[in-house]
Amino acid sequence: MKSTLLPRALAGLALVTLPLAAAPDAAVRTAVAEKLAADYPSLDALYKDLHTHPELSLMEERTAGIVAKELRAAGFEVTERFGGGTGVVGLLRNGPGPTLLVRTDLDGLPVAEETGLPYASKVRTKNLAGQEVATMHACGHDIHMTCFVGAARGLAALRARWSGTLVFVGQPAEETGVGARTLLAAGLYRQFPRPDFAVALHTIATLPAGTVGTIEGPAMANVDSVDITVRGVGGHGAYPHTTKDPIVLAARIVVALQTIVSRETRPLDPAVVTVGSIHAGTKHNIIPDEAKLQLTLRSYSDAVRKNTIEAVRRICRGEAIAAGIPEDRMPVVSVLEGEGTPATINDPALVRRLRGVAVEWLGGDNVRTIDPEMAGEDFGRYSRTVEKIPACLIRVGIVAPDVFAASERNGTGLPSLHSNKFAPLPEPSIKTGVTTLVATALDLLKK
Repeated sequence: MKSTLLPRALAGLALVTLPLAAAPDAAVRTAVAEKLAADYPSLDALYKDLHTHPELSLMEERTAGIVAKELRAAGFEVTERFGGGTGVVGLLRNGPGPTLLVRTDLDGLPVAEETGLPYASKVRTKNLAGQEVATMHACGHDIHMTCFVGAARGLAALRARWSGTLVFVGQPAEETGVGARTLLAAGLYRQFPRPDFAVALHTIATLPAGTVGTIEGPAMANVDSVDITVRGVGGHGAYPHTTKDPIVLAARIVVALQTIVSRETRPLDPAVVTVGSIHAGTKHNIIPDEAKLQLTLRSYSDAVRKNTIEAVRRICRGEAIAAGIPEDRMPVVSVLEGEGTPATINDPALVRRLRGVAVEWLGGDNVRTIDPEMAGEDFGRYSRTVEKIPACLIRVGIVAPDVFAASERNGTGLPSLHSNKFAPLPEPSIKTGVTTLVATALDLLKK
């Protein structure tokens, strides 16, 4: 998916006029580098501790406690259990000026780690449904938290260099899509200073460590989870003519759903319809009463999202009518509102400014323009409230440079986010992330 997708997706975005990034002076760069060098041994230990002890969404008790302790030690006023769960908000006031919100996510994933790292997670825990699962930081949230803490320390030590307010947010449950919504509904923008800007880091598995990636406009997609119960009339497998087979109907629905993207969506509008799960039946010779499907839908525009959901409902009903299913046995289509996330739209003017900051601090070769992705990130919610806060999600490369070079040379794939072999290279990834966040804050809150 290339940048040719962006013109329509960007239509209607209100552009905020921001001043260009100011070049950092040598004394500031030296101060940041010295502080980061002094802090790095403890940041490395923090990262490995977080990686070894991941916690699942809405269960981040230990993790939230560590983040709160670190913010408090850096001089922030800390509110714990914000939103009624494991949310953490740190506040550092430093005179007049803008307010900058910096977010990190806290949660891990139900993945069994197979990286072979000496600090690999061996955690097994019960999820909210009571099932025992392996747990891993397979999406880099441990990198995010470490950079977040490093930036908090650095900015607290450099108060003479900036003026304004920092709101550092430790957000639970990014992976389930409920964390940002919960904090915002609890009054994040009312109980704490309303931000003028919001930024966050996220690892990216397709860039080398030491680099960052930016993109203007759509960066991550709308995500919707849909459950479909296909209902039929069960019976003996030897007498299919006496039944209404929900498995056959489900198969027809799966095939027909593919036309939503290929024949109902404008080719320049990104969309994905994936059937990730199908379950039915108990025995070879029994036609069941039901078949269950689970879908993930991805899009950027609200219009495409709406059309895709409506098309799923229409196709399910239409195929059921064609199969002779009675009205009282029509498929049940449920959109799981609690698991959806809106598209993350990076404010173009803010991105241009922060890209300039990154180039000044990291060098032009280490700042890449990246393509939008169809993955989801609930950071998008921070800019989609009535306040319309300009926001930017910055991607941080984590792949060992030699591994990245070999992949480029040989065409071999790299472990993706959510892979059980996802293993960031800590030091350059963390140092780049901390430097980027500190530089961003120093520019947006400059005196």
